[in-house]
Formats: sequence, C-alpha cells, structure tokens
Amino acid sequence: MFGRRRKKSEEPEPGASDEFETEADDGAEGDAGADEVEAEGEAKRVKLPPAPRPDGPWDVSEVSEPETGRVNLGGLYVPGVEGMELRVEVAGDSIVAATIVLQDSAVQLQGFAAPKREGIWDEVREEIASGITQQGGVIDEAEGPLGWELRAQVPVQLPDGTNGVQVVRFVGVDGPRWFLRGVISGQGAVQPEKAGLLETIFRDTVVVRGDAPMAPRDPIVLKLPDDAQMVPDGVQQDTVEEGSRFAGGLDKLQRGPEITEVR
Repeated sequence: MFGRRRKKSEEPEPGASDEFETEADDGAEGDAGADEVEAEGEAKRVKLPPAPRPDGPWDVSEVSEPETGRVNLGGLYVPGVEGMELRVEVAGDSIVAATIVLQDSAVQLQGFAAPKREGIWDEVREEIASGITQQGGVIDEAEGPLGWELRAQVPVQLPDGTNGVQVVRFVGVDGPRWFLRGVISGQGAVQPEKAGLLETIFRDTVVVRGDAPMAPRDPIVLKLPDDAQMVPDGVQQDTVEEGSRFAGGLDKLQRGPEITEVR
C-alpha cells in the first residue's frame, strides 16, 4: 500500500490528544520535533526546482530538429515507431492528451503548465494516490527507470458489468515551466520490465510549452498532425468519479480519433 510520513499541514490522526502530547517524556518530544523538522524538509522538497533531465523528456529549446522522427502534435512532439497507433484524446473541444499503443501496452502522454522555478511531480503523485485510494484502489510508490512513479491497482467495471482491477503506472517529469505526465497500461504496467520501448518514447518526447501566459496545471493543448489518417472512434473511456485531474486514462477524457502510424 502507499504510505508516507504525515506532513505538518495535515490533521493529527484520530485518537491523538493535546493531553497525551503534554504528558509525553522528553524523548518523545524529541522524536516529535525531529518529525516536524523532517516534515518541513519534505514540504520544502516539493518546491525545489525541476531536476536535471539528461535523458529527456526535452524542452523544444533543447532540440534542434524536434520534428525529426517525431509526430508534430503542437504542444508535444511524440516519437514515432513502427506499427504504433496514436490516439488523441479530448476534453471539451480541446485535444489534451495522446496515447501511443504498441501491441498489448500503451502510454498516455499529457503536458501541463507548471511554475517557473518549482517542480510539481511530488505533489501530483500525492494527489493521484489520494484519489485512487479513495476509490478503493491500491497504490505503491517506487523508483523506476523514469524516476519516482506510482504503481496502481484501480477498481474498474468490466464490459460484462462485473468488477475488476486495472493495473497502471503513473510516471512524471518536471521541465522548465511544464510537467509531462505518462500513464502506462497493459503489459507494460503489469510487467514493467516489458515497458522499455514505451519508456523510451516518454523520454524522447519534446514539450512545447509556448510563451503565452498559462496558469500552473493547465493542460498544454495539442493539435492533429497535418497528414493524419483518421479512424473515428466514439468510445468512452473508463472513469474514476472523483479522481485527480492528473489521473490520465482514468480521468474523464473521451477517446478521440485514432491515427495509425506505420513506419
């Protein structure tokens, strides 16, 4: 299960009392003080600048020819690989996410605006974990090939009406004024060792934040490729009623047109 130390801003656990804290011995007070310092340090880490990205994902300013070997979706340049399906997904009238399907695995990519000098992935992980656990899911936080990630078992309703569990991996990287989130599903989530190509696609994605003012966490809007071959699809994705807006394929996004890339 997902577990973390309680932060200073959180409410004390049920059953705790001021009387108990007053009567605690000096050693307990020392432990509490250490916990408070540690919690403060944890809160400060959330506000640290984005970590270096020596292996990507890339900002458009870091790549001389972002269109080479990639599909231009406006806000994202997504690497193209042989036999992949590229599905764009919409929220309202805007395209906000792209899903790359490779055989029995998929990765959904979505970019968001972020503060100029502050990474948000640590905070976003907590939000996703909270939303999924409230729905009865199970979360495990682990350090994977793309850094810290969430591995989730999410309750879903199967096509036949019975209840089941979907296994997904949430990955994320902070960039300069943007945040890129990926949701890996299928065999790449069930057996992470088989997700190497999807992880490479995530790493080699180029993000175009743009210079227009955007509120932190607003989605970076995408567009259809100029030479897209469209296959209409009106299927509605599974949803989580009150999940985080960063929950990706579990959020209230409608699957849009599919683009089949054969390279």
